[in-house]
Amino acid sequence: MNDEDIKLHALQVSRLASDLGPSECAVLAAVCTLHQLADGEVLVREGKADSRLHVVANGELAVVRGIETQERVPIATIHPGELAGELGFVDGAVRHASLVAVGPSTVLTLERDRLESLLDAHGVVVYHVMRAIVRSVHEIQRRLSLQAVELTNYIYKQHGRY
Repeated sequence: MNDEDIKLHALQVSRLASDLGPSECAVLAAVCTLHQLADGEVLVREGKADSRLHVVANGELAVVRGIETQERVPIATIHPGELAGELGFVDGAVRHASLVAVGPSTVLTLERDRLESLLDAHGVVVYHVMRAIVRSVHEIQRRLSLQAVELTNYIYKQHGRY
């Protein structure tokens, strides 16, 4: 399988392309880049601004805080088909955690300006990509809200389950 086929397949099975048809996936794949990462390789460092969106094609990425310290804190694991870097992609903010490969991993990367280059000729593709990003961020926010409720219930020993 060549890089173009890997990019296209990775997009088709990802959350990013949930609203895209085959021809729209091909348009998006053409502006993405593919990265092969070794185990432990850092894709994005905490404290750096990053306006790229990442899709895990295979392998996994760990979201880790304090990567340069003795007190590394793993926050989450990103699996194939899932997105990473949504908020930085949208607003260019400084990252609060690093993305580190867990085992050999392949990651598809979309730079914001490359997506914006599609606006005139393929505005629908850009619209569908942005919808997918919003859905992903909404899912993260929903999950965090549920965890906050569970933590509050645990702390105050409410609802008889603790």
